[in-house]
Amino acid sequence: MLIRELTVDDVEDADRLRRVAFGSIGGPSLRPGRRGLAAELDGRLAGVLTIKDFHQFYGGSTVPMGGLGLAVAPHARGRGLAGALLDASLRDLRERGQALSALYATVPALYRSRGWERAGVHEWLDLPLARVPAGARIDARPAVAGDLSALHACYADLASTVDGMLDRSPPAVDVADVLALDVVSVVPGHDGDVRGYLAAERGVDRLRVFDLVGRDVTTQLGLLSELGSWSGVLDRAAVRVTDPAVTGLLTDQAVEFTVTTSAWLLRVVDLPAAVAARGWPAARWLRPAAVDLDVVDEHAPWHAGRRRVVVEDGRVRVEPGGSGAVRLHARALGPWFSGMQDSHALRRAGLLDGDAALLDRLVGAPGVPRLADFF
Repeated sequence: MLIRELTVDDVEDADRLRRVAFGSIGGPSLRPGRRGLAAELDGRLAGVLTIKDFHQFYGGSTVPMGGLGLAVAPHARGRGLAGALLDASLRDLRERGQALSALYATVPALYRSRGWERAGVHEWLDLPLARVPAGARIDARPAVAGDLSALHACYADLASTVDGMLDRSPPAVDVADVLALDVVSVVPGHDGDVRGYLAAERGVDRLRVFDLVGRDVTTQLGLLSELGSWSGVLDRAAVRVTDPAVTGLLTDQAVEFTVTTSAWLLRVVDLPAAVAARGWPAARWLRPAAVDLDVVDEHAPWHAGRRRVVVEDGRVRVEPGGSGAVRLHARALGPWFSGMQDSHALRRAGLLDGDAALLDRLVGAPGVPRLADFF
């Protein structure tokens, strides 16, 4: 077995391998904002791991994150290629300053064995268009290329308040891709701003809504009204949950809907770097304090061992040392960092031992971490 960097000469074979594994690949294995690792077996490409250059919002700040996709040829499965690629990816991610890694797991046990754990949700709602609540009519128009910057700013304002969301920065994400959708309606604001937008694609039997984002309740209800105007043409809509307020607080509670949830897994690759990049809004209200950790992480030894999480002057840092009073498994780091699980749940899962109340106070309870993008 040989693990090496994926090259342009590998792309055709890598794309074919990924297509067999996933059914579709959503773009070539190498492109701006995406790199990869290759696994050779008997001199032939037998596995590929792609890494997308993303940034996730946590506490209002962005943390560099590598979004992983892993595929192994059917004949080569069970021979250790996947584990070897994941081990190599951890070193690669750290060297490139990506303190986190996230993925959608087809084989959760494999990723959990390397320290990834469930840390948030990706949700779609399927609902009847005739039951969508209607707001007052708003002045919306089709989006044009000149709206892209303001449209992205509108999305980013929302995403910065929802832990786990991507900032959709280039080159991994091309904001111009939205214009290829069938429906992109924008609600103009002042001086070129966008108050909200609706991005959707017409399917055979339903409207697929990728984003419904509004800066205020009037805009949100107005966009919901536009969505409801499709009733009679189509019976149902599938709405990706970008803003939980739109689909939770504003939707008529009598409407019937089906929720489809995909879990994404998070891995803290470099604990000191991740903590330094994250926003910690609760820290400003805390007195100087520290919690002593003993991090168990055989696959990322650079941050394993005794570490202190220190809160001081409204800031949070990780430094070496301490008593190791709280024993913390690598799998506990992701769900703690995202806010998906508190120390009590992690203790019951056997991933934490000791009094880690300070960790809970730092993260607070900002809502369910979520991604609105699938990769």
